[in-house]
Amino acid sequence: MLTRRGLIAGGAALLGVGRARAAAAREPAIVRVRIVTPVGVIIVALDTRRAPGTTTNFLKYVDDERFDDTRFYRAARSKKVPGTGFIQGGIQTDARRILPPFPFEPTTKTGLRHVDGAISMARGTDPKSAGGNWVICVGPAPQLDGREGYMGYAAFGRVIAGMAVAKRILAVPTGGGFDAMKGQMILRPIPILRVERIDGVKKPTGQPRMWLLFKKR
Repeated sequence: MLTRRGLIAGGAALLGVGRARAAAAREPAIVRVRIVTPVGVIIVALDTRRAPGTTTNFLKYVDDERFDDTRFYRAARSKKVPGTGFIQGGIQTDARRILPPFPFEPTTKTGLRHVDGAISMARGTDPKSAGGNWVICVGPAPQLDGREGYMGYAAFGRVIAGMAVAKRILAVPTGGGFDAMKGQMILRPIPILRVERIDGVKKPTGQPRMWLLFKKR
């Protein structure tokens, strides 16, 4: 039975999706983004047409410079296939940098897959918990794709240059962590110096950038 509350919630969700699609429509179909680290540069191509909500969210962080001076902090290596796995970077739990949640776009909806070099949003058990953290796959990771009974994760683009850098980060020493991250935390996290657009026009959100108040000069 439909309730007024359910209709309102559903309408709000549709409004959010509509706004994301409208924002993505103003972007090039593919937006390239440069991730700069001390060990090299990674360039990703984001698919604004097939994953409009996820790319819009990611670009908000980019345009606000919320990923600047963050780090790659996790390297999850496959035990079955050596040299594969994923690296994870972003804001971690820095509440000063986080933006509001956005609609979850599973691979069953976008048609994108977790292929070698895929960039995908990290999240907790709640699909709306994705925000300022993301992973880059080193080798294919079909187990992250959505399927019947499993939401999976939201892939939204792919590395087009710098996979050697991603592989280098995957190979660094790890330890610590707990539960799913046990033994996967990078002992000396790799700084993310800046993340910047190559394509399109920078569109800052205008939201407060509180982390800058504590930045050393």
